[in-house]
Amino acid sequence: MKLNLLQKSIICLVRLYQKKAPVSLRQSCRYTPSCSNYMILSVIKYGALKGSLKGISRILRCHSPNGGIDYP
Repeated sequence: MKLNLLQKSIICLVRLYQKKAPVSLRQSCRYTPSCSNYMILSVIKYGALKGSLKGISRILRCHSPNGGIDYP
């Protein structure tokens, strides 16, 4: 699948977060795949706008008692 420039940019920002964010923050996700990986998968599957909205929605759900396996 060919990604456009906006999708590549969003994925690049998420990858940067994955490398630079504090370990305690990155390892606190309650879902599988992690919220950052979910964002990448959503952007690839749905495009930049809808994928980003789905990723942000997922981040907002990431608190007790939510959790578990959740793929886009």
